[in-house]
Amino acid sequence: MTDRFGALTVVLDGAIREDDAEYIMDAIGMIKGVVEVRPVVADPTAYWAKATALRELKEKLWDVLKGDQ
Repeated sequence: MTDRFGALTVVLDGAIREDDAEYIMDAIGMIKGVVEVRPVVADPTAYWAKATALRELKEKLWDVLKGDQ
């Protein structure tokens, strides 16, 4: 049996202005089956989490490349 989805999440590659996002949201809203398109406001916590995760990955990769496992 095939899974059924109740929602799809779209993640942008960076924060964009509200007026620029309006066209994207309108386009997504025109897709058959879309009931609602709701923006999520970017906040400093999201940037911090991304930067922290990226730093940790770089450190782990560097350790592997150096051979300090």
